[in-house]
Amino acid sequence: MTASHSRQTIDKLDQMILRALIQDAKTPYAEMGKLFGVSAATIHVRVEKMRQSGIIEGTKIKVDERKLGYDVCCFIGIILKSAKDYEKVIAKLGEFPEVVEAYYTTGNYSIFTKVMTHTIEELHQVLAGKIQSIDEIQSTETLISMQNPILRDITP
Repeated sequence: MTASHSRQTIDKLDQMILRALIQDAKTPYAEMGKLFGVSAATIHVRVEKMRQSGIIEGTKIKVDERKLGYDVCCFIGIILKSAKDYEKVIAKLGEFPEVVEAYYTTGNYSIFTKVMTHTIEELHQVLAGKIQSIDEIQSTETLISMQNPILRDITP
């Protein structure tokens, strides 16, 4: 959420609908209507209203990365040579499919990324052959994730 986005206000019914959809995006409107004491049409109208306002941005499936062989999850803190290089570096990082998230941050790093690979060897190739070869990067620090004990969406 950027500073240009205004905060949307939602009521209790909208919150319950969002929680149900976050749990399972395929939850039928009729089922939610019964649970929440309203009609399926009311649920439909509320969901559409939240889509129109941008609260609901889309529908995604959740993929188990480990079952696809992505056994290495790491975070890479990136220090840029110059702050003006940010856009150029983000564009280059965006070309690497292994970089699944990137954040512009305060603190020690200019950019903080999440990288997923199949093996440590593949991580080494991504780090040395792709990320560290970007001229505008001064240095990196890699933190390998051992577990992900908390992973959840924001509760509306």
